[in-house]
Amino acid sequence: MGRSALLTAVLAGVFLWSSAFNADNRDHDKEEKLLCTCENNKGTCVNGTCRGDYCFYSWTQGREERGCFSKEYYNEQCKASISSLLIVRCCTENECNALFTPPPNEEPTTTTPPPESPHPMLWISVLLLLTTLSVCGFVLVLRFRRAPCKPKDPEGHSAMIKVPSGEDPTYGDIFDEFCTSGSGTGLPYLVQRTMARQICLAECVGKGRYGEVWRGTWMGESVAVKIFSSRDEQSWFRETEIYNTVQLRHENILGFIASDMTSKNSSTQLWLITHFHELGSLYDFLQYSCLEPEGCLRMCLSIACGLVHLHTEIVSAQEKPAIAHRDLKSRNILVKRNGQCCIADLGLAVIHSQSHDYLDVGNNPRVGTKRYMAPEVLDETIRVDVFESYKQTDIWALGLVFWEITRRTTVNGIVEEYRPPFFDLVPSDPSFEEMKKVVCVDQQRPSLHNRLHSHPILSTIVKIMKECWYQNPTARLTALRVKKTLSKLDGESDFSIDKLKRDI
Repeated sequence: MGRSALLTAVLAGVFLWSSAFNADNRDHDKEEKLLCTCENNKGTCVNGTCRGDYCFYSWTQGREERGCFSKEYYNEQCKASISSLLIVRCCTENECNALFTPPPNEEPTTTTPPPESPHPMLWISVLLLLTTLSVCGFVLVLRFRRAPCKPKDPEGHSAMIKVPSGEDPTYGDIFDEFCTSGSGTGLPYLVQRTMARQICLAECVGKGRYGEVWRGTWMGESVAVKIFSSRDEQSWFRETEIYNTVQLRHENILGFIASDMTSKNSSTQLWLITHFHELGSLYDFLQYSCLEPEGCLRMCLSIACGLVHLHTEIVSAQEKPAIAHRDLKSRNILVKRNGQCCIADLGLAVIHSQSHDYLDVGNNPRVGTKRYMAPEVLDETIRVDVFESYKQTDIWALGLVFWEITRRTTVNGIVEEYRPPFFDLVPSDPSFEEMKKVVCVDQQRPSLHNRLHSHPILSTIVKIMKECWYQNPTARLTALRVKKTLSKLDGESDFSIDKLKRDI
């Protein structure tokens, strides 16, 4: 019995020591969590601090953020490639992130100082409310991740999103009804930041000086993924900024879905995700396709409609400033299945708001395409502080695009091969000085085939082209005038076709 009592005492001692050791460990683990400064990190800050395995400081687009996170997020948060638009720093000492400052020549956005701590009972009530909202939000996220943006048919049954054969994808209707943030331009910004993980790249469909364009699949549909090279970061940033701040939803403007920054093979990739148009750019389309006069009119009118929407300022509850494209050309225009076109590539765009009295030309050093430059750009007499000047350069380029389309239009059985503007006057890659001599000094214009004057539709388009090419910028047509003239011509064309059918 003495041995049994001794053994029982030893086991009891071991159990008590083990319990105390585990409790010590738990307390030690809790103490090991770093105390970090917490700022602008909603949902995790408690009295300006938080606890975690790592403290972090981030700076993006003038906004500072401080907080903490656990070990499992280290690779994602601290080892990602850093862009000049995003700075992330991590540290492992108490409140070490309070010492970090913005990069040189950058000032943080002014933030409101945190209010004094409320009464404890009020604080508990707020926490309970936030917890309830978080749970509801998490349930909604799970629901939409399992069945993203599924509209219902009239009988109430869920229907998968499909692209109707022979028509353009219905992305616009889907986003407008189910997925938009209220801006009318793509997905909510926070959702955009995870888009790269949800897209599977299928094939490269184009390459250029900016990078590459890929066809990808998202939610069972094809999307276009424009991957910018690191040297063209400002174009990506500019296009992202424009799409996320203005109302650009229009059938003749390329539909924007999302913009994301991702890391591949230890390098940063800048993605711009848009609607996919399988016919490609107008430049590619004209290489292998010819048009009838009615098809030519449809294309020209759709481009003019898109340019009018860009150039027009909308003053309303959801404002849209006026936008000048600055790099309008056939490579930056896409062809839709219905024969219309949509304008793309806003990386060099200029923004103007008359109601707020500002002109934003961006800080992208890249200039437009020399072959499409207006005389005032080539001889450097353009008034860079006047927004109308940029609109007038778009009109010059619009006339050149119309010229490219009419060359590939069949009249009396005659059609010309595709050629770029001024193909017979300058080499394939003209210099600035070569274009200046042809356009400004010699005042040359693209040649026009005699057949174009024998058809009522094309003769009117030829007249528009000539009025887009005036040497004096103020004498050129406006985009709205071009649209109205072509719309009237389109109405007369439809009337003539209907009358012909009745006669038959």
